[in-house]
Amino acid sequence: MGIKYKDYYQVLGLRRGATDDLVRQAYRTLARKYHPDFNLGDRKCEDKFKEINEAYEVLGDAEKRRQYDQIGPGWSVGKTSAKTSPPGASRVSHQRPRPASVAPAKLRSGFSEFFEALFGGARSGQPRSSGNRQGAKPNPTDIEAEAHISLENAHRGGIHRLLIQIRRLCPACKGRPAIGASVCDTCSGSGEVANGRPVDVNIPPGARDGSIIKLATLGQAAPHGSAPSDLLVKLKVEPHPIFSVIGDDIHTEVPISPSEAVLGASIRIPTLDGKAEIRVAPNTQGGTRLRVRGHGLNRRDGKRGDAYVKLSIVVPVNPTEREKNLYRELAEAASFDPRKSRP
Repeated sequence: MGIKYKDYYQVLGLRRGATDDLVRQAYRTLARKYHPDFNLGDRKCEDKFKEINEAYEVLGDAEKRRQYDQIGPGWSVGKTSAKTSPPGASRVSHQRPRPASVAPAKLRSGFSEFFEALFGGARSGQPRSSGNRQGAKPNPTDIEAEAHISLENAHRGGIHRLLIQIRRLCPACKGRPAIGASVCDTCSGSGEVANGRPVDVNIPPGARDGSIIKLATLGQAAPHGSAPSDLLVKLKVEPHPIFSVIGDDIHTEVPISPSEAVLGASIRIPTLDGKAEIRVAPNTQGGTRLRVRGHGLNRRDGKRGDAYVKLSIVVPVNPTEREKNLYRELAEAASFDPRKSRP
């Protein structure tokens, strides 16, 4: 059975003789319309996207387009193997050198029999499809980075600078590294180069550990001038030396003296916004937890969580002789036995 001729101009909705700009514009419009990311689960759109990529692989490359135009719609290979060039394609060499970094299986996957019969497989600079077959390069996807921020930064928000490594289209060959027997010296035939650069991430007030911030078009570059993918920044809130976090609330432990516990006192406690004053009631026991409303983490709805303070009673580490004498007098005068109620 013969291989069916594919009209790549018709696939892109163009007439023969269309300019390079028109080819590029048509490809961008159709690729966005049928991209699998915008048509999840639609197999027809996935197949159409592959067909559009194949058409642009030919019409977007001057040499391939010239060879394709010379052969025309009247060609036929009958039962000829796809490895054999069709009539009129004698100038196409199927033994041309390939970049050493790209496996032959990758070069020959994801294209129709017509394309492979005509050109002997794809070059490493081919358009990429997220719905391609095994062995073909995936479409550039959203890339992820992790931002380690302080609890205060998550609470108040602010700018956090990241240094990220993104692979971009090679500026020398524009993603088309293999042209005939030549291989791009800049990218060594991969079509991409690593690009490290700083990115400022705007952390919103009330951010949480594990939150993801999407930075549109700052991800991986796509071939042939298509829009880059997005950068997804996952926030990692570092442990705090004083506070622990449960939901929207912060928890901390504050020491008080024996006299403050017995007599009561006003004390200052730490919060994410500075110091706050609370009242310790007389005869407070060690381990008592106090709730301070509205001193927790900012929330995205404009409200706030609470702060919880655990009181721990501590004694002087190096008491003076006067303090020791006062404690002796207190011990002789006091009738309180903390172990009396225990079995």
